[in-house]
Amino acid sequence: MLEADDSPAGIAASTARGVDGFARAFARHRPDVLVLMGDRFEMLAAAVAALPLVVPVAHIHGGEESEGAIDNQIRHAITKLAHVHFASAEPHARRIAQMGEEPWRIHMTGAPGLDRIRPSELLRRGDVAAAIGLPQAGPWLVVTFHPVTLEYQDTERHVDELLAALDKLEATLVLTYPGADTAGRAIIDRIEEFAGRHPNVRLVTSLGDRLYLSLLEHADAMVGNSSSGLIEAPSFGLPAVNIGSRQAGRLRGANVIDVAPERDDILSAIEAALAPGLRTRLRATPNPYGDGRAAPRIVKVLREVELTPRLVRKRFVETEGGA
Repeated sequence: MLEADDSPAGIAASTARGVDGFARAFARHRPDVLVLMGDRFEMLAAAVAALPLVVPVAHIHGGEESEGAIDNQIRHAITKLAHVHFASAEPHARRIAQMGEEPWRIHMTGAPGLDRIRPSELLRRGDVAAAIGLPQAGPWLVVTFHPVTLEYQDTERHVDELLAALDKLEATLVLTYPGADTAGRAIIDRIEEFAGRHPNVRLVTSLGDRLYLSLLEHADAMVGNSSSGLIEAPSFGLPAVNIGSRQAGRLRGANVIDVAPERDDILSAIEAALAPGLRTRLRATPNPYGDGRAAPRIVKVLREVELTPRLVRKRFVETEGGA
C-alpha cells in the first residue's frame, strides 16, 4: 500500500488506497470473517472497508498500549470495529472490556507469534552464523529501530543517538530495516550509511521466521524499539534494550531494559544487558504473552462462532463507574 512517500500525508493516502482495494476484494470474495492482527494502518484500512459490507472482524492483539505511536489509536479503533477479540494477556482483555465490548466477544488466547517458537526446529548457532555471515564468536546484537510516529520530527536525532552508541561497541550487529512508517526513510538512509562504514554490521531485510527466531535463540541482546523485544524475546530469555517511547505502556517482562534515546544511556543499558549470568536468570522467567498455544484457541473460537445478526449488532456495555 505504501508508496515512496512516507510523510504523514503519504501514510493517510496509502490508508485511503487500502480501504478502496480491500473493499473491492471483500465485495468480490465475500469472506465469512475477516481476521486482523495488530495495529498497522493497513489493518485499519481493512477493518474500515469491512464495515459497510457487514463482514465480521476478528481482531488479534487488541487492548494493548504503545503510547509513542499512532498504532495505539489504530489498535483501539480496530477494537471498536471488530466483533470478536483475541487478547494476548489478561490486562489486555480487561482493557477491551473497558472499551464497552461485550464479554462474550472477548477471548484470552495469548500471542500467536509465540506459537512459531519450536525449540526442536531452531537452527544451531553455526548454521545461523553461516546463513547471515556472522562470526562464531559473540556477542551478537539484534538491532531494530522504528520511527516513533508521534515524535517523527525527532527521528533523525533518535537514530543518530542509537548509532553513536553502537559505534562504541565491539560486537557483531545484525541491523534490520524499519517498518513502513512516517520518517522510515530517514532511518534507512542512516543505517545503510552506518553499515557501509562498519564491517561488523550485517544489514538484513527479512530473515524469515525460522532464521529470525533462531537468531533470537543465539543472540546476546536485542536493541531498539521493536515489539519483538517485548513479545518474542522473553521466550528466549533474551535481554532487550528498549529505546524511547514507542513501546511505552506495553506489557513487558523481566527481560526489558527501558532507556531514553541518548547515546550514553543506550550504551550503559547494552552493557547491563550483556552482564554475565543475566541470560540464564531470564530463561527461568515466564513470558507474559502466553504459552505458545494461541492458535488452537483462536481456531476453536472461529470454528464455533455463529454467523448470525447478533454477531454484527454491537452494543456498548457500561463498566463499573460508567454513566
